Formats: sequence, structure tokens, C-alpha cells
Amino acid sequence: MFKLFRYLKNYKKESVIGPLFKLIEACFELAVPLVMANIIDIGIKNEDMGYILKMGGVMVLLGFLGLACSLTAQFFAAKASVGFGTALRTDLLKHINKLSYTEIDKIGSSTLVTRMTADINTAQSGVNILLRLLLRSPFIVIGAVIMAFTISVKLTLIFLVIAPCLAFVIYKIMSITIPRYKHIQKTLDRTNLLTGEALTGARVIRAFSRQQDEEKEFRQITDELTDLQIKAGRINALMNPMTYVIVNIAIAVIIRAGAGQVFRGTISQGEVIALINYMNQILLALLAMAILVTNITKMQASAIRINDIFAVSPSVSDDGNIEVKAVENAPCVEFKDVSFSYHDSEEYALENISFTVGRGETVGIIGGTGSGKSTVINLIPRFYDVSKGQVLVDGVDIKKYPFRQLRKKIGLVPQRAVLFKGTIRDNMKWRDKSASDDEIISALKLAQAYDFVMEKPDKLDEMILQEGKNLSGGQRQRLTIARAFVGSPEIVILDDSASALDLATDARLRKAIAEQTSGMTVFIVSQRISSIKNVDKIIVMDDGRIAGIGTHQELYRNCSIYREICLSQLSEQEVNGIG
Repeated sequence: MFKLFRYLKNYKKESVIGPLFKLIEACFELAVPLVMANIIDIGIKNEDMGYILKMGGVMVLLGFLGLACSLTAQFFAAKASVGFGTALRTDLLKHINKLSYTEIDKIGSSTLVTRMTADINTAQSGVNILLRLLLRSPFIVIGAVIMAFTISVKLTLIFLVIAPCLAFVIYKIMSITIPRYKHIQKTLDRTNLLTGEALTGARVIRAFSRQQDEEKEFRQITDELTDLQIKAGRINALMNPMTYVIVNIAIAVIIRAGAGQVFRGTISQGEVIALINYMNQILLALLAMAILVTNITKMQASAIRINDIFAVSPSVSDDGNIEVKAVENAPCVEFKDVSFSYHDSEEYALENISFTVGRGETVGIIGGTGSGKSTVINLIPRFYDVSKGQVLVDGVDIKKYPFRQLRKKIGLVPQRAVLFKGTIRDNMKWRDKSASDDEIISALKLAQAYDFVMEKPDKLDEMILQEGKNLSGGQRQRLTIARAFVGSPEIVILDDSASALDLATDARLRKAIAEQTSGMTVFIVSQRISSIKNVDKIIVMDDGRIAGIGTHQELYRNCSIYREICLSQLSEQEVNGIG
């Protein structure tokens, strides 16, 4: 938890002023019972209305001063805690963005979302309460006991007996509820996971009429979460009645013992009232401490979960890398005996992969589902690090590149078309912020997206909803393809990016790529033979290995796997026509 306090470094002034004004407020609060005692012992006893009004004014003044101090403390505590949450949230997002696909796959997106939202909010609330109550509550307890000693040493012994009893009750309740709160946080992770799956898979759920099953599963987890919260709440709810019973017993004892001392003239009636007020102040301070401990416990649980994410070091890093120069006459991309396995697998997803691709070549990658096609192209931008071997771009190992330099060379179209809320122009500028409208239009024409964009009322200023919900699947794919070509990257990777396109549009796209990408190295991952039949080189993948490399004609003659794929999509006459 203390590791997170570094995010208060820009709010040192607020972190001091908040608790300081709470201490001043506590001083005013401790003075009130003494004023009340004087009103009773002097003003009421002597029927001195002037004195009563004067001391009543003092009490009102103390109340206003306490309120002003409390509001000031709350303002600075809130400012510090909100700043703390903002800095922590920003730093955590920055750290998550540095993690490679390996760490993100391992941790899980739902867990990351929970820690970015619920856990940071809990930590932020904990800091707010900490700044307001950490010093005030102990000060009130100690101050009330000291003030009570100045009134009556004997009656103060009741305080010394009752205070540990109250502390024990609070401790016992907290020791039972704290583990439950930790369990609640873990259950909340699972709830967020189910919520995310239900939202992202809403169409699939409805298509298979599985709404009731999903609702049942969600109800089970939320019922479990509700049950945990209710049980923790019931135990926590015992705190007030149990502590008030103890305090009221103590007040009854004080009144009984105090009555005898008043009768003997040892103390006055006003002083008994002051002792009762101090007892109530101790109770409220201890209850505030219980709230503080509860929130600190929640904050600690959340802090541990947040620090767990910070403790995850990215397995793929460019720390210390400086800009490198391309090797002259080197291949554009080269795989040297590359093997790769995912974090949760003991077997290689890719094994002994070796090939070279020259500058300006167009390469097709084909193979069955799970053969490793996407894994191969994910290694080029260094989304993952290879387990063995080397991946070179322009003759330099990609591990030596700064990420910005390496990925600036690459235009990537992922399998799932991802667009962001904003205008079409904003989405087109993701690769190159300085891209002109002419460059964007050129890329749209290449991707066969120009016509439908120009039909929109606002053209390039047309707003796209989150994830492109107001576009068809084919339109989303064409825009993501256009985005990859903006800025003329050296390498373009199309990962099964034409799956939502009709055959005519796919044919026009392939023709445009062939004619307008002179000098670019293009990788086309596809399941369609028609999409890659005319490329310079085809790589056939099978179960993580290369089954063959060559042109369409060469592979059809010499690679049984490629021939099988061809015959599954085309008739023999069409294949022979192609060949």
C-alpha cells in the first residue's frame, strides 16, 4: 500500500493541510464539553442569563470554526485523493500499454479493467478517508481521555476500562469482515468477466438463443457476490449496537459514580455532563477509526492487486534500444530458424520457421485453422518475442529496434476490424498524424472504401461509433485496410483482412494492391486461394511448420497440402486454368 503513496508527491501541501485542519477541528470539538460545563456550573447555577448567552455564543463560534476547518480539510483531502487517483490511473494505463501480448493474455482483460476502475477507486477513497481521519480519530480519543483526567481521575478510570473493550469489539468485527472484503473483490473480477463476455458476444448469444443460460450464469455469480456483501454487511452492522451498548453502560456507570461525587462536592454537575460528552466523543472517534480501518483494509487489498500489475515486467521491451540503420541489400524480412510458444503452452506454436522476403515482394501465407499463420505475422512487429531463432527486418534483429521505429515501418490490418469512436479522418490518421486528406483519399481508393465514404453526408468528417457499429463488416474491413496504407509503410500485413468482402471487391482490392504498392513488402494471410494465387511467393503452414514455399504453380505440383486446399475451393478445371 505504501508503494502507492508516491502518487501523492505532487500533492504534498494538500496532504499536510488536510490532516492539520482536522486536528484544529478536533481541538475545537474537545473544548465544547468544557464550555457546556461552565454554562451549567456557572450560568445556570447562578441564573446568569448574560453568561449563558455569552458562552452559548462561544459554543456557536466553536461550531462554525470547526465546520470551516472540516470543510477546508475535506477540500484539500479530496483534491489530494483525486489527484492521487488520476496519477495512479494514468501510470497504470501507461504500464499496461507496455505489456506484451503474452502478459495481457496471461492476466486477462477483465482483471485489468477491474484493477483500472474498481481497485483504483477503492484506493482513491481510502486516501481521502486516510487524510481526514488518520490523525483526527486517535487525537480525539487521547485528547478526550486527557481532558477527562483534568476533571476527575477516578471517573476517568472508567474510560480506561471501556476504551479497550470498544477497541476489542471493533477489532473482532474487523478481523471477520476483512477476509470477506478480499473475497468480494475477487468475485467482482468474475462478474466483470461475465459482463464483458455478454456485451462483446451479444449477437452470438442472441443468434443461439442463449440469453436465459447467460442470465442464469450471471445471476449465480451476482447472487454469490450479493451473498458475500450481505454477510459482510450483517457482521459489520453489529458494530454500532455493540459499541453503543458498551458506551451507554459506561455512561450509566459515570452518572451513578458521578452522582455520588457531586453529592459529596468532589465534582460539579457540569463536569459530569462534560465527562459524558467526552465518552461520546471517544465512541464516535473509535467508530470513525473502524471506518478508517475498513477502508484502509479495502485499500490495502486493492493496492496489492494494483501492485501485482506493476510488478509484471513486460517480456518484450525496447529499453536501451537506439535507432538503427538498415543493412544495405539485406532482405526486408527474414526468419532464421524461429520457434515460438505461448505462455501457457509447453509445445511450440511455431517450430523451425525459416524464410526470406525481399523488398517490394508480395507474400501469401495460407494453411489450415491453427496452423500458425497469424502467429508468424505477429512476430514481425514484435508483439511477441521468439523462443528460439531470429526475426530480422532490413537485416537487423527486431530486438534491437526501438518499438516506434520498427512499428513505423509496418502497416497492420488485424483479423478483427477495429475502429475507434471519432471521424473517419481521425481513424485514418492513426498511423500518421500528419497525413493529408489527399493521402487519406489515396489509401481509401486503394482499399476500395472511397465510394462508400464519399456517399456519407459528412464524407471524411462522418462520425464512426465505438467499434464501427454504424458500419457493415465489409466497410469496417476496408477502412482498416485503408488505415494501414496511410503514410506509405515499408511493410503491410493483411491478416485475413478480406474475409467480409465479396469476391468482386476482393478482386479489385488485390488488383489495386498489386498495382499501387510498388516498393512495399506485403504479407497477405488468407484462407482463399484466389486471394494469394498471383503473389510473388506463397508460404504454406501446417501445424506450426512450413509445409512449402513457392509460387502457386510450384506448390500445386509439389506440395500435397497446398494441392488439397486448392481442390477444396476450386474444381480441377479451374485449378488447371489457374496453373
